[in-house]
Amino acid sequence: MELDFDVKINATVLYDYLLYHTYTGMTGLLATISGALAIMGFASTHYFIYLIVGVVLIGYLPCNLFIKANQQATLTPAFKKPLHYVMNEEGICVSQGESKEKQSWETCYKAVSTSKSIIVYTSKTTASIFPKKDLGDKKDAIIKMISTHMPPNKVKIRF
Repeated sequence: MELDFDVKINATVLYDYLLYHTYTGMTGLLATISGALAIMGFASTHYFIYLIVGVVLIGYLPCNLFIKANQQATLTPAFKKPLHYVMNEEGICVSQGESKEKQSWETCYKAVSTSKSIIVYTSKTTASIFPKKDLGDKKDAIIKMISTHMPPNKVKIRF
């Protein structure tokens, strides 16, 4: 079986990916916990510096990621045109114009989903992002293809 589809990566899709990637890692977790502790410190001591630190720690990452997503979407030439993906028994092939890359299923790191995208990590820091709005009626078949070819402990996709 072979599935082919096109996706358009824009700032909204990148922001969704960056939020997931950051807040499921240590950076997002530490910033959120530190910010919450600072706000709790304000609640018990009424020192405004704790409130300021807490709000900055909790608010900085999402704002920074939003700016980063917008910059990447506008400055990265690969995001100007749609990416064409082909999934088959061997792996995932992505192409755009004359450029073509192939990733075997065995080398895929993990697959996850957010409310807006399905993300297949090809390493700890790089991923193929499939916006659900671009997948249309192929979404279920794509999820089935990923689930079939990757080990169950690497797939965390919610329907």
